[in-house]
Amino acid sequence: MTHRGQLILLPPTRVWRTYPGGRTLDQLAGIPSPADTHLAEDWIASTTRAVNRGREHLSEGVSQVLIGADPVPQDFAQLLARDPEYFLGAAHVAKYGAQPQVLVKYLDSGTRLHFQVHPTREFARRVLGAPSGKTEAYHVLGVRAPGAAASPSEAVGYIYVGFQRPPSPAQLRDLIQRQDLAAIEACFDRIPVQAGDTFIIPGGTPHALGAGVFMVEIQEPSDLVVRFEFERAGYVLPEAARFMGRDLDFALTLFDFKPLTPPELDVRVRCRPRRRRPLGPDCYQDELIGPNQTDCFRVYKSYLRAPVTKEEGGAVIALVTQGAVTVCVGGRRHRLRTYDKCFLPAQLGPVTFLPEPEAEILECLPPL
Repeated sequence: MTHRGQLILLPPTRVWRTYPGGRTLDQLAGIPSPADTHLAEDWIASTTRAVNRGREHLSEGVSQVLIGADPVPQDFAQLLARDPEYFLGAAHVAKYGAQPQVLVKYLDSGTRLHFQVHPTREFARRVLGAPSGKTEAYHVLGVRAPGAAASPSEAVGYIYVGFQRPPSPAQLRDLIQRQDLAAIEACFDRIPVQAGDTFIIPGGTPHALGAGVFMVEIQEPSDLVVRFEFERAGYVLPEAARFMGRDLDFALTLFDFKPLTPPELDVRVRCRPRRRRPLGPDCYQDELIGPNQTDCFRVYKSYLRAPVTKEEGGAVIALVTQGAVTVCVGGRRHRLRTYDKCFLPAQLGPVTFLPEPEAEILECLPPL
């Protein structure tokens, strides 16, 4: 099979979202006049369909990928289905089938995203009949300068996670009905973020990403969301896109109302690197997201200052987050610049990385 022994390269898969952003993604693509539009995300090695009300006739979200030097893009989901054990490993296929069981994105927020909450995996399976909820993690790559949001007066570089001052369900119901955003926002503390920060957002946790954040989002492979803020940057959500086609009373059953205090935020939400293994002289790999945070996915970061040959024993979605690196596999060399990305099949075998002269690679892996 022609795909065996080949690196899978991942060109952009831009996806429409309800909020404006994506100026940084335009810049990376070399678009002459980069701008914040509704194409605010790039879905990476995705087999997940985006849920956009009114755009159901469009196939959005599933990645088109390149095999080695072949210039003809292929549908990633169809590619995996043709040889799932090679791409994902026999144990993974036996447990999850022919899909990666993780969704990775570049997300570039031009404005603060809607206040929202996602179902847990247990809730999704029990109530929605869906295999996955939407626990997610953020790895921040950069923050725009003040005044560089889609609205220049908007603050940049923060997140809201969990209620620090939780309302009762009845109070929240009233705030949502009246769209009292000042009172909703007062339930949260603003958490500043900067490049290199990593956070975990468990399902059921109310949250919002602030403006001007460019990051990698790693999540369960679903697009399930309750948005309890109905308008952002002039776009009004259709009713069906607010509570997953259900009503407000249903939406309130998703929320975790327990207070998430600042000390708990530091322990349960902020993820600090843990040294996982050396890779060679002055080269090492850190674990950013592991079993202490979630069993939904894994995230490592490799720091390369010399040539390294390695393999993870399973499928890997790899993103160059700093520097440049030449990847040697199958007798071919592929030079990847900052923010280029690739997919390493489970049975690809050892891969050699030649940093130029240094590189950092974020490695996103499916659950065990």
